[in-house]
Amino acid sequence: MLIFCGFFCICLGTVGIALPILPTTPFYLLAVFCFTKSSVRFSRWFRNTILYKKYLENFEHNRTMTMGAKLTILIPVSIMIIFALIMVNFNVIRVVIYVLLIVKIWYFIFKIKTVNNYSRKMTQYNKKNSSKIQEEITSLSQRK
Repeated sequence: MLIFCGFFCICLGTVGIALPILPTTPFYLLAVFCFTKSSVRFSRWFRNTILYKKYLENFEHNRTMTMGAKLTILIPVSIMIIFALIMVNFNVIRVVIYVLLIVKIWYFIFKIKTVNNYSRKMTQYNKKNSSKIQEEITSLSQRK
């Protein structure tokens, strides 16, 4: 059941890339959760996809995002929240929606560190090459 849920979340997240109505990242995060809980094989597969690497890898490992990734999430979700705010007639629910909007923006600004694309690419490069560097250090230390 969790595998099906994971694939369903991938579909919704992928549709969310083109449609601003659906946020991409939350669905991909849910897919990671479903695959991790259901199968090591599917978890490994999803973590090697371009979708995961583009939208989630830095956030999951470092709690960082590029400004572009933040805006890709913040703008569509904020539009949806504002639309909900316009459609609701109850003042109590409007207050809850305002609080949700403020907390969301505050979290993205102050809790998720913003990195530039260069830093993100260097982090990915370092992760890929860290084993090679470690091997070189080990071989150099063994020569002495």
